[in-house]
Amino acid sequence: MLRIELLLSLWLAIACSAAATPVVAAAPPPDFTPNPSIGGGGSKYKDSSHFRVYNAVNDSVANVLLNTLESAYSCFVGSQGWRSPGLSFKSENDDGPFYKTNVYDVASLPGAAANTGTDMSKGFSFLNVVTQYMSTPAVFVHEFGHAMTYAERYWVDQGRTGAWWETVANYVADTFITSPLCADARSKYNQPTGDTLIELKKVIGDSFQVIVDGTKDSGNYYQAWPFFTYLINNPDNYTGLGRTVFPDVWRKYKRNSNETPLHVLERLASPTKIQTVVGRYWARMAYVDIGHTKAQALFQQTKKTINYANLDSLGSGKYRVKSARQPRYMGANIVPLKGSGEISTVVTAGSPFKATLVVRSSSGAMRYTELVNGAGKVTVGSGEEASLVVVNTPDALLLFDPFSLSSEANKGLDYQVALTGASI
Repeated sequence: MLRIELLLSLWLAIACSAAATPVVAAAPPPDFTPNPSIGGGGSKYKDSSHFRVYNAVNDSVANVLLNTLESAYSCFVGSQGWRSPGLSFKSENDDGPFYKTNVYDVASLPGAAANTGTDMSKGFSFLNVVTQYMSTPAVFVHEFGHAMTYAERYWVDQGRTGAWWETVANYVADTFITSPLCADARSKYNQPTGDTLIELKKVIGDSFQVIVDGTKDSGNYYQAWPFFTYLINNPDNYTGLGRTVFPDVWRKYKRNSNETPLHVLERLASPTKIQTVVGRYWARMAYVDIGHTKAQALFQQTKKTINYANLDSLGSGKYRVKSARQPRYMGANIVPLKGSGEISTVVTAGSPFKATLVVRSSSGAMRYTELVNGAGKVTVGSGEEASLVVVNTPDALLLFDPFSLSSEANKGLDYQVALTGASI
């Protein structure tokens, strides 16, 4: 009997120990397995640890591309914990097997410098890069951003995320090229720090558009990525935001819900309302104060070229937003002000909004004063500059498709401004 009791105690101890031990995904091998069936394969190729490039014009071109992609892999997968595109997006675990991501050097593509193909049955993506762009990270690291989004699984076949894929991919490209987040990875693979991809005339000059607008020929979905830079850098220290936004924006997406990324971000930022977050993002974009040094420097160099013609004068210090530039869903107007001393304003509208008075000192120090019930005031000193930022922030989030904007998403915020101590 004693022997049976001892054996039973030993079995229980082992069982409890096993139950208490967390399940850890298998460590990836240092060199992934080739996967020539994805994208067509070929007999001319060159390998790195995580990639295989087919049909490069020579080894030098192949080596440049592979080295750059390995650097990007090191930054996003290695350092930031994004899911490896070496894993199938059909797999529910991260145990492998791990396969190399294929890249194809192609002579041309219709209307594109590169694109991302997929084998939907096996769950792998591959990159096609036009020959002349094989040494242009802004192009092929963008496509690698798509590959990582596929690898994260939960946005696949969710139409309302569709335009956001381009926003994410350009965030990936710019972050790889410019951000301190990728500095160690760039150094490890001898990659230079480059110029920012930000398009200020679009991001700020057309800030009235829906926050991510996929409208053909006029949308902003390629340019809207600074929103993610703001969320990741999290200069306002909102709980739930910061460096975990990626991969949380994928992994905490409600599977097969076809919700928008803003719905995920609303949950991540709770208890802070996403309307508050978006309002402060646009306030910081008045002077590109989002933790992106290169973008802010470019703004200072080019701000005089940006279109700020958002309001019409009604006389006596009163203004009304132009119909064509009324802020759409989660879009904004950024309005530079002329004046110094005490400036006060009252903003009125028939639907919810966030408004902020922003002051920048000559040293670059920033002050943000959110209007309460549409009213607020600031004191602008000598050498300082000020702006009013008004954002369309409806109380309820919309289930909108950026590629097919509903009338509700495209409905502008019609508002008026009364200014004392300043003009526009």
